[in-house]
Amino acid sequence: MEGRSREVCYAVDEKGNYVQALSAGWEPKNVALLQAWEQIDAQAKAAFHLVKTGKISPLAFFMAKYMFDVKLLSEYTNIPKRRIKTHLKPEHFKDLDKKTLEKYADAFNIPSDELVNYCAQADFPPDSGGNQ
Repeated sequence: MEGRSREVCYAVDEKGNYVQALSAGWEPKNVALLQAWEQIDAQAKAAFHLVKTGKISPLAFFMAKYMFDVKLLSEYTNIPKRRIKTHLKPEHFKDLDKKTLEKYADAFNIPSDELVNYCAQADFPPDSGGNQ
């Protein structure tokens, strides 16, 4: 779409007034978005590796993959931030009841069995970024 599509922005004219102007194109925005998705993907892959080595729970991987921090996940699930931090530890995550797993799975829009088993079954995560 480069060169064929532009968006309306605000710019300052020669008199110092804000006016509507067309953007020069999408390249700067596309580059910034690509860099952001690459960073998200790297964070998800790092979390995936930590899950595979038993250092963190699968919850951490899905939080990275779907761009949740503890505060946001707490708001989506109504689970206190303190409890979420505890659930990031594998020894506590494995003891979660079905209702709590469902709350997390609903927040990520995935089945609860995927939340529990995805990292155990996968060898390497697929692209975690903007391809979802």
